[in-house]
Amino acid sequence: MATLCTLILPKFPQTRLTTRTRAVLTRDYKMTVPYELKQGQSRHFHKLPSGLNMEVLFQKGLQFSDPDEEQKRSYNPPLVFIHGSFHAAWCWAEHWLPFFSQNGYDCYALSLLGQGESDSPAAAVAGTLQTHAGDIADFIHKEIELPPVLLGHSFGGLIVQYYIANIRSETVKGSDSENKSLLPSLAGAVLICSVPPSGNSGLVWRYLFSKPIAAFKVTRSLAAKAFQTSLPLCKETFFSAAMEDQLVVRYQQLMTESSRMPLFDLRKLNASLPVPRLEDPAFKVLVVGATDDFIVDIEGLNETGRFYDVPTVCIEGVAHDMMLDCSWTKGAQSILSWLNGLNRAGTQ
Repeated sequence: MATLCTLILPKFPQTRLTTRTRAVLTRDYKMTVPYELKQGQSRHFHKLPSGLNMEVLFQKGLQFSDPDEEQKRSYNPPLVFIHGSFHAAWCWAEHWLPFFSQNGYDCYALSLLGQGESDSPAAAVAGTLQTHAGDIADFIHKEIELPPVLLGHSFGGLIVQYYIANIRSETVKGSDSENKSLLPSLAGAVLICSVPPSGNSGLVWRYLFSKPIAAFKVTRSLAAKAFQTSLPLCKETFFSAAMEDQLVVRYQQLMTESSRMPLFDLRKLNASLPVPRLEDPAFKVLVVGATDDFIVDIEGLNETGRFYDVPTVCIEGVAHDMMLDCSWTKGAQSILSWLNGLNRAGTQ
């Protein structure tokens, strides 16, 4: 197994910016099936050091009339959502941004480069673990005042794992910035139906030997992008059987439009894995999976849990796209319970 490449990130100043970047508020849509925002949501574009713009969907946490409740809300960390392959920020805006904002959390959903309404780099693929993590770090550093919780789905979960493994602290002597993190610190991380730390190769081989028909379907659906043209295959890959076909068609169109270029070069990606282990054993990680996940099996879920030495949560009756599935509330409620526990522990 090859060693992991060195993380290359822009050098951040050691003080928080006092203004928020709000670049390019009006522009032509890159997706021919644009996602219409819900009430209370806004779209803006964060300008990266490369000059490229990254789509951000934002929904502010609900403010409570009860002073005690509003005081509790002040301890809620912002939530930053990272999508996986064939998705973009819209996949969180459909259900989970309204849900978590109603529960008092400021929510940000990012579209990685080459996905959704974000700009595309001049390359064959959207980026690497390093570059995607760097873009997320730049956004957090410049636009968020409190350490957020980073939530990643599928391959987005692997990006989150890489990010949290590469947070480093360094004391700069004789400076006002002593004990500042070189990468923006986090309050915690949630891995949702995430690709395990070793990548997807183990998943593929298990399917080949134990479920050859399923392996063929997954390969055809994802590698050959047949989910874009086959409604039954799209439903089987991402959603529960109970999902209404009209919803699957809508999400199928959005997924097709979201992924103008591959998120990674998978061969190079797998050669750089596994991700490093966490240096801080106290860092809080929640690992959530689904019983009906057609992509990440139970062993893949458990591998991630063992890697972080935490118990896994497996949601019954939910498919891979937990945030879009017809039973999306199950995963959202489980994560909310963990977040509320995280807040209680932080205020003691």
